[in-house]
Amino acid sequence: MGDISFLKVLLATLAFFLIGAIWYGPLFGKAWREMIGITEEDIKAGPRPGQNPIWLIMGLAFAFEMLVSLMLAHTYARTYPSDLAKLMIAFGFGAAIMAPALGINYLYQMRPGKLFAIDAGYFVVGCTAMGIIYALMD
Repeated sequence: MGDISFLKVLLATLAFFLIGAIWYGPLFGKAWREMIGITEEDIKAGPRPGQNPIWLIMGLAFAFEMLVSLMLAHTYARTYPSDLAKLMIAFGFGAAIMAPALGINYLYQMRPGKLFAIDAGYFVVGCTAMGIIYALMD
């Protein structure tokens, strides 16, 4: 197995996480919140009993994104891809693994297609950004 750079894993994870801040903030935040039923009052009130606090949600999201980044790093370490192939593999993770898995879940939950587009788009763009980070750091 090739070496895995944990600095690259961390930086790629940060890219994915920061895209999330933009994606679910100024880009699609309002539409996303409306579709899942979160109001401004809910945000101001904070978590209700039984709901996770925002620090835990953000921390776990970062940890899950780091797991995806680590899997990309492992894939790259095992296959020695070119920079273009790194980008294609990362895009493939988002578009052909993460988005369809989310889509299956959303079908059974009967969630709106627009919500799927926002969430799946985030995974595709976020994974692609990770691939760019990995390609640029080699």
